[in-house]
Amino acid sequence: MEEPQAWVPTDPRSRPSQAQVVAGLKGVDEGGAELVQLLSPEGERMPDERFDRYAEDVSVAELQDLYRDLVLVRRADREGNALQRQGELGIWVPLLGQEAAQVGSGRALRPTDMAFPSYREHGVAWTRGIDPTELLGIFRGTDHGGWDSSGTRFHPYTIVIGNQCLNAAGYAMGQRFESRVGDPESGEATICYFGDGATSQGDVHEGFVWAAAYDAPLVFFCQNNQWAISVPLTRQTRVPLYQRARGYGFPGVRVDGNDVLACLAVTRWALEECRTGNGPVLIEAFTYRMDAHTTSDDATRYRLADEVELWKLKDPIERVRVHLARRHGVGPEFFDGVDAEADELGSRIRAFCRAMPQPGPERIFSEVYADDSPQVSRQRDEYLAYHASFVDEGA
Repeated sequence: MEEPQAWVPTDPRSRPSQAQVVAGLKGVDEGGAELVQLLSPEGERMPDERFDRYAEDVSVAELQDLYRDLVLVRRADREGNALQRQGELGIWVPLLGQEAAQVGSGRALRPTDMAFPSYREHGVAWTRGIDPTELLGIFRGTDHGGWDSSGTRFHPYTIVIGNQCLNAAGYAMGQRFESRVGDPESGEATICYFGDGATSQGDVHEGFVWAAAYDAPLVFFCQNNQWAISVPLTRQTRVPLYQRARGYGFPGVRVDGNDVLACLAVTRWALEECRTGNGPVLIEAFTYRMDAHTTSDDATRYRLADEVELWKLKDPIERVRVHLARRHGVGPEFFDGVDAEADELGSRIRAFCRAMPQPGPERIFSEVYADDSPQVSRQRDEYLAYHASFVDEGA
């Protein structure tokens, strides 16, 4: 008997049957038939008529570069996690398992494109030329982001869930108003990253509305990692997330978020749509958060170990390694070299973190305005006097 298909709304008066609702939820859990995949979990190249042309120029050397990105990004993430456990960072937001979604989409961006992250996009930051050490200050509590967001075209991290979608929509509307779209070669685009949990926030939907109304060149990149802290996706939607784009009047695509090649190809296509004036676009990267939501979360309280073990078989790094070794004959010396480079990166991150200077209490006032503000200066003086009153003169 043929399996029922998930409901795709065509007539506003129609309603899904119970079987179609179940099929839709199954699609949410398992990826569904619409999942774009170019590399299978076993490392096999999968043909795709629609998106193959956006990956056909990727050479073996470039695949090796993508593999290197994945390994180094994971190592930086694991060091951040370990440093928090050792008391060097106040908190860390892991990306374990989501490396391919971030590296693939990040490498699709041009230098003139703009990226708006949430607080987990360490891999996208890497592709924009931001060293992992520049992320540490946020989680150590010494700064709000150590990089030049204008120069790197990578906005500071956004902690408020979904708020970056409004920022990105406004920026992309500006690109439209300033006629920076229309030419596939010189056109600009914006990409905005958020998680599946953020899709239940009003800011995300407002961003969808504004971007659609003004044809903004904006790629909404949703990393569906299956869990909004302790709430599974099935509690947030009755249909796969990419289908929500239909209600706003723009296309949505679901891609295998553990397939770096597919994420690269689909994001290239979406950015091309935006640069030529056909935006916005919603990409749902179907992936999995292998670690806790943050280091303050205990994921074992709400999800089963069997689920995690199943997703380990879909590891984004392993499928590229197997593909390079089996399909292209890449030998162990390359993989050993990347591992050695990862070890060096880990050592450098640890040394940098432990040597970070402790800023004085006045810094929270000195970084508010470019020019002196009498009100802030008065608040600074009052606070510093209060702070000094706790100093032990005998210490």
